[in-house]
Amino acid sequence: MLATDLLARRATLSRSVRLLSAFRFEQTDPDRFYGALAADTVALVADLWTGATGTGPHGLTLLDVGGGPGYFASAFTDAGVRYIGVEPDPREMHAAAPRTHRRAGSFVRASGTALPFEDASVDVCLSSNVAEHVADPWRLGEEMLRVTRPGGLAILSYTVWLGPFGGHEMGLSHYLGGRRAADRYARKHGHRPKNDYGSSLFAVSAAAGLRWAAGTGALIAAFPRYHPRWAWGLTRVPGLREFAVSNLVLVLQPSLEAGLQQVLLPPDRR
Repeated sequence: MLATDLLARRATLSRSVRLLSAFRFEQTDPDRFYGALAADTVALVADLWTGATGTGPHGLTLLDVGGGPGYFASAFTDAGVRYIGVEPDPREMHAAAPRTHRRAGSFVRASGTALPFEDASVDVCLSSNVAEHVADPWRLGEEMLRVTRPGGLAILSYTVWLGPFGGHEMGLSHYLGGRRAADRYARKHGHRPKNDYGSSLFAVSAAAGLRWAAGTGALIAAFPRYHPRWAWGLTRVPGLREFAVSNLVLVLQPSLEAGLQQVLLPPDRR
């Protein structure tokens, strides 16, 4: 069971407004956007770890699937966490502004759906705003669970397609349909969107994530990432949650029993 007292205290309306306001700077001022997101993510992981284990996060090994240009790496390293980032696109690894970016942690170029790490090898496996960019997001989730040790945490946070931010830089036009929105963006700007529907952006629902997570037997919490605590109940309302939960956090904890079963399996069945 996950104790949510720390999360509840931090999940205030002012935090929600601050983070949601930063989204409009993702393209124009990435330092402002990713810096704020990184700091909040460190706090989120720390609260989840403390709530699940009763201990602090200092000294943990964290694998960040889709680590990007290094904002998260710096923030987690400063918090005393051993950071390992996985990023398939070398352009993303070097996208941070030179004046603020400093290399921290370790990075591996690889796909999140085929992680080059041993079973049960990290304390925390994190994926923040990545699943909606993967054609098979639950294969990503399974890989995250595989590399997380029993008693550790796999934290999968993703943008819900029908939420207000589902279209990313395409804005609310994604409600017209993903392909139509991407084509509209291309006509207006003269180039395809970075998050292009069908190739680098996919329609991932809240219901699908909750269904997958429940099926793993490891789900210990699910809540909207950027909402105040009093709005967390939206996650439990079918239909409404697809529009009202802009980003869904799934917190999974592999059990000691599952870890033992994994060890006892023959290599060709793991």
